[in-house]
Amino acid sequence: MKIKAEVPWICFKLRCAMRSAILLGVSSLPMITVPSEAAILELVTAVKCCSMLDCPIPVKHFFSDDMTFIQNCSNRPLTIQVDFFPPHFSHCCVGLEVKEDPEEFYKKFLPSAIDNLLFLGRRLQARFIRAVKDEEKQDFLRYFQTVTDAICWLFGGHIQLTECVLQNDHFLKLLISDSVETAVTMMSVLHSILGVNSSVLLRVDEEILHSVLDELVYKLSSSTNPVIGNSATKLLLLMAKFCKQLLKLLATRYKGLNVLLSKQWTGKGFDRDLSQLLDLLYLEQSNGKEEVQRQHQAACVIQATWKGFQTRKRLKKLPQAVTALQRSFRAKREQELQLLEKQKEDEALKLQMQLQRGRAMRLFHERQLALLEIIHPSQINKHMQEMEVKSALTIQRFWRGYRARKNFHQQKQSLKEYKAAVIIQRAACKFLEKRRRKKTLSSWKDPKGLTDEQRVALQQKVDDYIKLHPASQMSEEMSKELHMQAQEKLAQFLLRSRLDQRAAQRRETLLAQVNTDVELLMNAPQLAETTEKDLAVFMSRSVPVATKAKESHNAMLKYARWPWWKKLGDEFEEDDVIPDDILNAELGSLFIGGRKSL
Repeated sequence: MKIKAEVPWICFKLRCAMRSAILLGVSSLPMITVPSEAAILELVTAVKCCSMLDCPIPVKHFFSDDMTFIQNCSNRPLTIQVDFFPPHFSHCCVGLEVKEDPEEFYKKFLPSAIDNLLFLGRRLQARFIRAVKDEEKQDFLRYFQTVTDAICWLFGGHIQLTECVLQNDHFLKLLISDSVETAVTMMSVLHSILGVNSSVLLRVDEEILHSVLDELVYKLSSSTNPVIGNSATKLLLLMAKFCKQLLKLLATRYKGLNVLLSKQWTGKGFDRDLSQLLDLLYLEQSNGKEEVQRQHQAACVIQATWKGFQTRKRLKKLPQAVTALQRSFRAKREQELQLLEKQKEDEALKLQMQLQRGRAMRLFHERQLALLEIIHPSQINKHMQEMEVKSALTIQRFWRGYRARKNFHQQKQSLKEYKAAVIIQRAACKFLEKRRRKKTLSSWKDPKGLTDEQRVALQQKVDDYIKLHPASQMSEEMSKELHMQAQEKLAQFLLRSRLDQRAAQRRETLLAQVNTDVELLMNAPQLAETTEKDLAVFMSRSVPVATKAKESHNAMLKYARWPWWKKLGDEFEEDDVIPDDILNAELGSLFIGGRKSL
């Protein structure tokens, strides 16, 4: 029996006999020889399957009993590939000794065949899900199981293909299915993979491993079918038995898995496997708790040792502290005595000054009375008027001075308030700008508030922790020393913050001045358009700078008015001649406004 095809359906040069009934040969004319009836039936089954999947496999030349069926499938030319014969192909490839190009066979052809078989399984799964009739569903399910059996047979004979199957995207998509029949079949394939190569899960990518475990746990949590639960439980039990790392991953990544298994799947017909898995999970969790307790106890021992060391260190420093306390007490008492003596001296000096002032006033009045006795009676009224005028002027002078000082203080206070308002407004604008930038750049949201139940639960945890770990009592000296340290650190922080604020203000002022000068230089008008206002903008308010600029300008004007013979050389220079280097330096330091007109 012969089939003439347009393309050979084998990708490698296989020139040896197969263990099965089919002999595959590649010659100059593509030809497939099918000597047995069993091979014909397999070919017909593959053609039926692929015709239902809308695959491009119409018949060109075919001689068999099922010719009518194949002609009914399509009337287009036939193109057949090796992946359309899953069972027979897998039996051919297992146990085969390849003499020519073995690397191509093992590294290219077999992975490609696995990929094609998984793709065919996806097509069959899709048609199975879309099928309406029970007969069609049974046929597609049988074809799907045939493909999965071929895959299991292939990686059973070639262990390196297990990793290829797990890393294939089609395998994960087949496993992530809501269909019970195909999901159970794919979990059986995964069970076969673990039976053939139990360490394959540790060699695949972490993302793939997590995807497989997530799907199995999801099936346990979302499904109520005992078949799904039994298959997923057996898989997890097999993984936990084979590798401790996977068991640890299950216990840490899925913390509520044991509760889910015990509540949802108890009494469903697979309690033996379920109890074994629960025992392993509980054992792993207990080991983790023991490790945490051991670490906690070690931390307590370290803290106790450190606190004992600190206490002994403080006890050694107590004599020095007592000496320092006595010294400070004596110094303070001496300062108080000096202050009392100084107060007494000040009071005595004040009393003496009052006595001297009273004596001087008495002498002044006596002198005035003596002068009045000397003056002629007719001049007394004139003298009294002059004294009244002088007294009035003195009163007015003092009143005007008082009023001027009062007005000055009021203006000073208002100016101070105005400056403070400007500073506050500037700080508020900066704060609002920063908050606006933070809102635009960050999408951070405030955390939700706690409910009353959560707050009560947290308070209960805090109370339990305080009961288990009571705080150590601190002596009065230790509290004083701690208070002094805190006060010193607070003072250092406040001093540092003030210095930082002043430095920041200086930097901001300098930057503002530099930016203003740069803007003035960039926006300088042309010489033809310059006005007196523009000249006033470029003048410096600093008196030394203005004086230096004026001297430089006068020197340049004087140099420009010299006759030509004074500029020839050094022999004609006079004493008042300005050297060229100084003149050039002054000329380079001047700024001439304007731009070049293009």
